[in-house]
Amino acid sequence: MKIENIMNKSLITLSMDSPLAKAKELFELNKVHHLLITDDDNLLAGVITDRDLYKHLSPTVGTSHESHRDTALMQKKLHLIMARNLITAKAEQSLNEAVLLLHDNHVSCLPIVDKQNKPIGIITWRDLLKVLALKYRK
Repeated sequence: MKIENIMNKSLITLSMDSPLAKAKELFELNKVHHLLITDDDNLLAGVITDRDLYKHLSPTVGTSHESHRDTALMQKKLHLIMARNLITAKAEQSLNEAVLLLHDNHVSCLPIVDKQNKPIGIITWRDLLKVLALKYRK
């Protein structure tokens, strides 16, 4: 089976200059764990995970104890915290290759890119686990 058969093509992307507040909003609205970050040419520039976001947030954000510093922090640009050294895959690669890329590189997602490095999909370890679970049930 190829990656293109299970990759999620409904991408949620933000620009490198988007603020942390926008990423927080998208994580909460879409119930996802990874956001793809694109440059001005819509090419893949980085990835931010929900864990990356929460490492940078104060526990008082959104509460009555939120400070001016917390508010300012929410305007921090994503390019300052995103992962840049990305492990990516092509749609025509096999699921076996995806498993090895995730495992060997200790990453939780693989952005799927075209020849120009434009994101066209994403696959996560959860997607692979779902495929395995469905095969196991059969």
